[in-house]
Amino acid sequence: MSAPLWPAPTATEPVRAAVPLPGSKSVTNRALLLAALADGPGTVRLALRSRDADLMADALRALGATMTPSNEGASSVDWAITPGPVTGGARIDVGLAGTVMRFVPPMAALSDGEVFFDGDPHARKRPMGTILAALRALGAEVDNDALPFTVRGPLTGGEVTLDASGSSQFLSGLLLTAARFDKGLTVRHAGPPIPSQPHIRMTVQMLREFGVRVDDSEPDVWRVEPGPIRARDFTVEPDLSNAAPFLCAAMVTGGTVTVPGWPSETTQPGDQLRRLLADMGASVEHVPGGLRVTGTGRVGGIEADLRDVAELTPTIAALAALADSPSRISGVAHIRGHETDRLAALAAEINALGGDVSETADGLEIRPRPLTGGVFHTYDDHRMATAGAVIGLAVPGVQVENIATTGKTLPEFASMWADMLEGAR
Repeated sequence: MSAPLWPAPTATEPVRAAVPLPGSKSVTNRALLLAALADGPGTVRLALRSRDADLMADALRALGATMTPSNEGASSVDWAITPGPVTGGARIDVGLAGTVMRFVPPMAALSDGEVFFDGDPHARKRPMGTILAALRALGAEVDNDALPFTVRGPLTGGEVTLDASGSSQFLSGLLLTAARFDKGLTVRHAGPPIPSQPHIRMTVQMLREFGVRVDDSEPDVWRVEPGPIRARDFTVEPDLSNAAPFLCAAMVTGGTVTVPGWPSETTQPGDQLRRLLADMGASVEHVPGGLRVTGTGRVGGIEADLRDVAELTPTIAALAALADSPSRISGVAHIRGHETDRLAALAAEINALGGDVSETADGLEIRPRPLTGGVFHTYDDHRMATAGAVIGLAVPGVQVENIATTGKTLPEFASMWADMLEGAR
């Protein structure tokens, strides 16, 4: 059965709205795992409630943690977490969540029992060999190089060299559990530059906030001392990457969108939206309590290396397809291994609407052309879905396939989008 089609609303006037956002998925899933490994009970406040976050909570529960949510059914939730001994014999469903498939296996290797991992069909195509080889090198038993696989520990830590150029999550996954290894961990990266460096900085900062000693003073080397992960109450920031389609709506419609709670300092890569949207013609300013973006009446093309903010590629590409001059996006070859091959998918779907997009070795070239309506396929990729919504603001007749896939990180996207267009927020 084909997925349902969502008629993407076309804006008839400038958007003027404030759009509150739930917590960051990247921060939520790191905080949940650290709290489940801590030396006592703690709370993760304002955590995102989405498919990826629920999969992480289920995985941690299966490995022995007690996870008790408040605000059941809301998009933000406070988790009361009591760690327990990491136990084997579990079966983990990773869905299509990179953070679950890369962050949880090192934790599972603390157990001396087998832990089985599997996920959605496309998850079996996502790169996993790097982190699984690292776990083997550290002493764990792993029976495959991709999903499905079984991990059996225990491993005691030590030193390992890997090539994390395929995903920063390979490195973060090892670092998050490293303090619980008896010998701690030293990780050396050997290979091309690691993409999404802000996510590594996020991991290191959060480890330090949980009392873990991390030395990252030597380039491409990270040393984590063995010791406790300190129990604490932790509050999750709003998800800045999820702000992208809403802020782009201000540009497409010549309106104004404010995102409350935008932090003045953050490790979230989504903070680079401020620069990117300004480079494409927006007025961007911090205001009391948030960030405000105002469209200037035009969208300009951009040349941008998005290596550190690759998750923004679909939205920036959608905006570029509506610009008045060509764009070139580079540095994102690795997103061919994300939820789908995002470069191929973006080129195919924008071109199907009449666009002119071509793939390069590490990105996209986008030459704006008048677009027409049609079906915008999402490939079960949440960021493809929101990209289709952005295009639909300016192009009548766009129908986004399976808008519900936004539930991966933003379950209420469709209603939030409608409220924004109605000025209800």
